Amino acid sequence: MIQTEHVSDGITYDRFNRMLYHPEFHFNHGKTFSGEELEYLCMFYGIDHARTLAFALGRTEHTIRVKYDRLRREGLVDMYRHRYRKRLEAECRRETS
Repeated sequence: MIQTEHVSDGITYDRFNRMLYHPEFHFNHGKTFSGEELEYLCMFYGIDHARTLAFALGRTEHTIRVKYDRLRREGLVDMYRHRYRKRLEAECRRETS
């Protein structure tokens, strides 16, 4: 029999070792992604691990992967990356002036 879930320290993981929903870690579970969250996701997906992004955004790893894949298929990843860079540049200009 293939084990599909396991528990460690009270946290349940799926067969791919992804943490399943836990209210202490996934505080944005069920909420709509904000524009800033989508920018962050698109900017750092592939640079950082899905688990790290999941913790940063308060969502499950599965949700992070599914959302990014959908944005990629819809051709929106580059747009959100561009928006992230523009916002970051504007913040840097404000800090230096």
